[in-house]
Order: sequence, then structure tokens, then C-alpha cells
Amino acid sequence: MAIVQLKDIAQTRSGDKGNTVNVGVFAPNQAIYETFLNQLTAERVKEHFAGLVKGEVIRYELPHIHGLNFVCREALEGGGSASLRLDNLGKCYGANMLRMEIEIDEKLLKV
Repeated sequence: MAIVQLKDIAQTRSGDKGNTVNVGVFAPNQAIYETFLNQLTAERVKEHFAGLVKGEVIRYELPHIHGLNFVCREALEGGGSASLRLDNLGKCYGANMLRMEIEIDEKLLKV
């Protein structure tokens, strides 16, 4: 098994609506998607964003496009014009997610 950052095997897309951020994570193939299903839990994503996401994190599975969508509530200290954060629109959450490390079978990295 190998430890890798998601940036080495995934793509992300993030955005916001009010005080809620959503982060989509996409695997390049079914085998890696199955690894994501096991390791990218809502609890783990909330832990990864500790200090930023104060509300619940909900995970939605998108199997036909090898994706997971995480909806993170209370993630922008009010959002948009209410927040004093530099990233008050949630655009950096996808890049931040790519720094998360997961354990993956080395055989899957050679595909």
C-alpha cells in the first residue's frame, strides 16, 4: 500500500452558496473510485477541514462519473459579503481537499 495525496490521483471542483461549500472529488477510474468510497468519508472530510467547517458534512455518491460530492455546512463564517475570510466564496476548498492523504494499493497507481 502507498500513501498519496489526492492531488496525485484525483480532480476536484468546489463552490458555494451562502454559508455552505460543496466539493466534488473525481477519480480517474472505477478501481480508484472504490478506494475513495472506502476512505473519503464525511467524517474524514470534516476532520480534514477542522477549524473551517463548523457544521455537518454530507457525502453524495455519483458512481456513473466516479465522483463524490461533499456538502459542508457552516463553512464560510456567514459566506460572501458576511465573511472576513480571504476565501469567502469557497473556491479554495477543492485545492485544500487535494492535500488530503489516502492509502491506496500501489497496483492502482500504475494504471
